[in-house]
Amino acid sequence: MNSTDPGAAEAGRAAYYERLQPHHLAPLWTRLKSLVPLQPPPLLAAHHWRYGDIRPLVLESAGQISAKEAERRVLILENPALAGQSQITTSLYAGLQLIMPGEVAPAHRHTQSALRFVVEGHGAYTAVDGEKTIMAPGDFVITPSWTWHHHGHEADGPMVWLDGLDIPMLAFFNAGFRQDHEHDEAAITRPAGDSLARYGSGLMPVGHRHGTLNSPVFNYPYERTREALFALARAGAPDAHHGHLMRYVNPVDGGWAMPTMATMVRLLPAGFATQAYRSSDAMVFIGVEGRGTIALGDTRFDLAPHDVVVVPGWVPYTLHAADDWVLFGYSDRVAQEKLGFFREQRL
Repeated sequence: MNSTDPGAAEAGRAAYYERLQPHHLAPLWTRLKSLVPLQPPPLLAAHHWRYGDIRPLVLESAGQISAKEAERRVLILENPALAGQSQITTSLYAGLQLIMPGEVAPAHRHTQSALRFVVEGHGAYTAVDGEKTIMAPGDFVITPSWTWHHHGHEADGPMVWLDGLDIPMLAFFNAGFRQDHEHDEAAITRPAGDSLARYGSGLMPVGHRHGTLNSPVFNYPYERTREALFALARAGAPDAHHGHLMRYVNPVDGGWAMPTMATMVRLLPAGFATQAYRSSDAMVFIGVEGRGTIALGDTRFDLAPHDVVVVPGWVPYTLHAADDWVLFGYSDRVAQEKLGFFREQRL
């Protein structure tokens, strides 16, 4: 268009754009800056779920529905900016699951990968791919994609754990599938503790051929994790931006324990404060023991044990430990790293 009249030029473009629509075409130049922004847009809200406030509601759910009827009796932790979408971040799901003595959450399998981080209680178990493991507070448990699994409780008192899944990530690819087992409980084919004995002691069976991207260890007991964290603290000063931060590792290749969700645990000594840090992955934190504060600019979240906080990606935050403070965290960092766009910045 050669007209020097801005009004005529704009009208001509508008008419051109209308002619594109029946052909399902759109001009990139009107959308480029929103498609490729200078920095990630603020799609998420930072949020704090205080366990002391929501625990009564979690326990009340046992009077509303049985574990069998619900299949998974879970209260979803839903990001306030994603209301109605069952997401804690744009790529991840989180929920608090309750199982009571004598109950069984029926067996099924799905393409989504799941993690369990045990919050409170003793004596409940999860059975994954033919092996049963008794869970205790602070344990990190993996349910790999497309593995039969069910949960049960053979002791006393309520058992609560945090569920983390990559449901939104698989939904983006339209690759979510499930299958229900014909029985409430899938067959147990290996003794309890088998995977930890084979793969979790710095040893591995000769000739092992691992066919998945998940760690063959599916329960990382907190007793071992805690011992490693405090041994690390005795050996040297914490990292200025992370504290004593460790990742759960796949012993087969030394990589992340899961292919889509990065799982980490850290210890911050009492009185220690990190320098500001941000990364492209939104992080879900849960307090394990001790107390501390997560600060995002003028926003401060004071965490007690079992509290959950979500920090949006690319938002600077600092951690301030009141006590010796242990935090578990998970994000989609491992997927971002594999796809080549993970970024971090130490401020």
